[in-house]
Amino acid sequence: MRIAVLQSRTGIDPEANAARLVAAMAEAKAGGADMLFTPEMSGLLDQDRKRAAEHLSEEGDDPVLASVRTAARDHGLWVHLGSLALKGGSGGRLVNRGFVIDDLGSIRARYDKMHLFDVDLPTGESWRESAAYAPGERSVIATTPWARIGLSICYDMRFPDLYRALSDAGAEILSVPAAFTVPTGKAHWHVLLRARAVEAGAFVVAAGQTGRHEDGRATFGHSLVVDPWGEVLLDMGESEGIGFADIDMDRLTDVRARVPALRHRRPIGAVETCS
Repeated sequence: MRIAVLQSRTGIDPEANAARLVAAMAEAKAGGADMLFTPEMSGLLDQDRKRAAEHLSEEGDDPVLASVRTAARDHGLWVHLGSLALKGGSGGRLVNRGFVIDDLGSIRARYDKMHLFDVDLPTGESWRESAAYAPGERSVIATTPWARIGLSICYDMRFPDLYRALSDAGAEILSVPAAFTVPTGKAHWHVLLRARAVEAGAFVVAAGQTGRHEDGRATFGHSLVVDPWGEVLLDMGESEGIGFADIDMDRLTDVRARVPALRHRRPIGAVETCS
């Protein structure tokens, strides 16, 4: 399986963002990719919620999603559209929803981000995703012709129980699209993603946003592909663009045979506290 990874600097204009995605799909196909992975919030990245609200819609009316589905069919390319901000969440909130789209333009899987980023960083940055977004309620695996892909989004990577559930259910690739902040990225991005790959015995594909965005935020970049042994197959640094990696499923079989940790997992019962 040959994959392409888009590292982008998504802005506040969905039309321009859609055009970039469509161009990336053409580039991915020309490079021999079977599937393209894009970052979190590929359609719109705008922390000005009043301005962003002018561009938000339900899934069925979203122009970015429609453009990507059409281009997937035109190019005969599978796509993991990392996520879009969409109306339709509980309590009148939005959802942060990723899509797996096949080479006919059909939606094969949807995943709503489960863990929401509500933090105050030492830099003074404060984020409250739960004020605008409703959390997802279920984990999701997408079946493709090459592998079973476990879906997650950004902050999810800090919760290994999600990846245990995905790998227990047969995930062979873990997709982690992100718009990671720079301070947390420098400290934790590589180590967390390599850990998720090792403990699940799975490939990790993490397409990220990068650089200084139109809305003023800065994201970390360094889109990664990691193999089940924890080796980094691709690190895209801080530049925008397309990267390619070849996924050899025999590598997964070999690693899982050498370290059969998935077969050794046991249910964890109540914790005994001793004094």
